[in-house]
Amino acid sequence: MTYTPSLIPLAAVLISMLGTIPIMLSDRRPNLRESWTLLIAVGKFLLVASMLPSVLAGGGFTFTLFEVIPGVPIALKVDPLGMFFALVASFLWICTSAYSIGYMRTLQEHAQTRYFASFALAISATIGVAFSANLLTMYLFYEVLSLSTYPLVTHEQNAEARRSGRKYLTYILGTSIGFALPAIIITYSIAGTLDFTAGGILAGKASPALLGLILCLFVAGFAKSGIMPFHGWLPAAMVAPTPVSSFLHGVAVVKVGVFSIVRVILDIFGPDLLRSLDYGVILSYFVCITILVASLVALTQDNLKRRLAYSTVGQLSYIVLGVALLTPSGMTGGVLHIAMHAFGKITLFLCAGAIYVASHKKYISQMDGLGRQMPITFGAFFLGALSIIGLPPLGGFISKWNLVIGAVEADQLPILIILLCSSLLNAAYFLPIIYRAFFAQPAAGVEPTIKEAPIFCLVPLCVTAIGSVVLFFYPDVFLRLVKLAILN
Repeated sequence: MTYTPSLIPLAAVLISMLGTIPIMLSDRRPNLRESWTLLIAVGKFLLVASMLPSVLAGGGFTFTLFEVIPGVPIALKVDPLGMFFALVASFLWICTSAYSIGYMRTLQEHAQTRYFASFALAISATIGVAFSANLLTMYLFYEVLSLSTYPLVTHEQNAEARRSGRKYLTYILGTSIGFALPAIIITYSIAGTLDFTAGGILAGKASPALLGLILCLFVAGFAKSGIMPFHGWLPAAMVAPTPVSSFLHGVAVVKVGVFSIVRVILDIFGPDLLRSLDYGVILSYFVCITILVASLVALTQDNLKRRLAYSTVGQLSYIVLGVALLTPSGMTGGVLHIAMHAFGKITLFLCAGAIYVASHKKYISQMDGLGRQMPITFGAFFLGALSIIGLPPLGGFISKWNLVIGAVEADQLPILIILLCSSLLNAAYFLPIIYRAFFAQPAAGVEPTIKEAPIFCLVPLCVTAIGSVVLFFYPDVFLRLVKLAILN
């Protein structure tokens, strides 16, 4: 690929970071503050999208700030994998920003200016991770994301929120400093570089035992991926407002975790090296434990957001599993699931928030008959659930189909069985919600006049639900980016 020096990647990262200034200055003018939020969100997406034609044509963009240590600069690089993730995150930030306006205003939440400013910093860090040219740059943005999302997790400022915030930082900062940072140091000491390079940089640089240790440190260090046993922060963070749960724990934070692991597998180790050591197979079976256990735990949750949280824990491991299979279809399905899961899961979280805004119900056992009063919300929930389960005509079918084919290509019958069983478990914890909402009779004395949430809540969840359908019929752009990322 040919990379052209450009300021556009830097602008795409900084626009929302600098946008926190007008957002905070507009504290006493909510309409202006929220107009800035939407304008910045649209601007960020347009900057990212403006680079897409060049990336699809086999090009890319770079920007170097300065060199920290010899051969390791703080640098940005727009390649197919980064473009894929940045497109998903920047588009869904527009939806979440609009949704946040309806949600925060309707519930008259406090500290809304801090909320929108923290959100803007978080999306800057997310795009920074997507466009990082090396491990050090990615690590720095990874930590910025951790710190910028802490105020969002603890937004309610009560004892439960503070307790969850401490758990959140303990898990994601503790693991990144304790495991990922040493892995980065060891990688530099043996390879002399931290650059993301097609085919990896570690082949022939160390013994199999040391390479295995480095891989374990990276997997444990990027705990935002939610792989057990480092998943406890994710359900705890559900104490945050629903827009935070939807974007940060359905798209940005958790996807940054798995994206970082994907980067390490593809561009630090390289598929050929992992295949020769059989470490891909070991990692595949390891994450299968998370897939099954998280699905079983989700079945037991009555709180809707916690059920969605444990679903996310399991679904994230599909991504790592697919890439760790090291087969063309497996890697395609794994990377593609970043987008397909993002659209499906953000829809489900947005629906959960709309249900709470309209009815103040957050437990599944309270939702009998609610679908007949909120048909648009629960219709969107149905589409999001079908995508996560992996049924056509929703985008999740395409990624899961590739995962299944990948397991066959790898001659891994047990993994194929696990994938099929986990999809049945997905159906077992989602479809009863739909049934209760549309077909169960509400309990006596239940308020019969519940209406749909405000339009600012309703439109974004419809857009993301429709997006899941569109991705089934028109996945071409994402597929091309994924194939370029894998081939390069």
